[in-house]
Amino acid sequence: MFKGSLVALITPFRDGAVDATAFQEHVAWQIGQGTHGLVPIGTTGECPALEEDEQERLIKLCVEVAKGRAPVIPGTGFNSTAHTIAATRVAKEAGADAALIVCPYYNKPTQEGLYQHFKAVHDAVDIPIVIYNIPGRSAVDMSNATMARLAKLPNIIGVKDATNDLARPLKMRVEIGDSFCLLSGEDATAVAYLAQGGDGCISVTANVAPGLCSEMHEAWQRGDVATVRRINERLIPLHDALFVETSPAPVKYAASLLGRCTPEVRQPLWELMPDTREKVQLAMRGAGLIN
Repeated sequence: MFKGSLVALITPFRDGAVDATAFQEHVAWQIGQGTHGLVPIGTTGECPALEEDEQERLIKLCVEVAKGRAPVIPGTGFNSTAHTIAATRVAKEAGADAALIVCPYYNKPTQEGLYQHFKAVHDAVDIPIVIYNIPGRSAVDMSNATMARLAKLPNIIGVKDATNDLARPLKMRVEIGDSFCLLSGEDATAVAYLAQGGDGCISVTANVAPGLCSEMHEAWQRGDVATVRRINERLIPLHDALFVETSPAPVKYAASLLGRCTPEVRQPLWELMPDTREKVQLAMRGAGLIN
């Protein structure tokens, strides 16, 4: 089971191209800072703007650096079932430990459609699957009942829950049981999610504060609530600042302040406006990440 602080990795660009060196250095830094899992080419990795060969390359680059020290769980979900199956096969062949598969976006399948989509991928590719439920991006919300039904399939092992409904993890834990991995997809409510039965968080903030994020989750696991509260209070302004414009533009700008990458994003996203940059700078200073 995956647990702790898993990072939703940014994809560094330089002059429009994937910056492979910066990406691998970023992955190595994450592992060195204690990050418990690596999630390349998800929403934060700008997957919809990446070409298929770039996606495959990024998985391989991540696996190459990780060397088994942290699980690699790339995003392989698309709004076409056939495309999702193909991308998930590529991830397995590239050495990924699991696949993060988003609920199909834009076409808004029914609950039965969601079940059949995930079952088709499950049956086609022998790899652990984490459901990615993010209604704000996909315009569809997988119900707990559908998730419980999918959890009966041996390779459907967990969920990245970005609904921000803090009743859901507890209800899922009751309905599905302890073996199903519950990962928050919302940094600002991750501690509350843990308290309601969660196992960890797939974090945007961990891109720039990996040590603090991993320390916080490890403190939670050993029952050190005072440390969890101290770190969470330190990070909450940063969590907010990293979503003042559409992610991942704010976190890439924040990472650029650390010298980890350029602030480039791919269109149709755009780099931060000047007033927003100031908000991110203030939050990074407040968290003690820059002077």
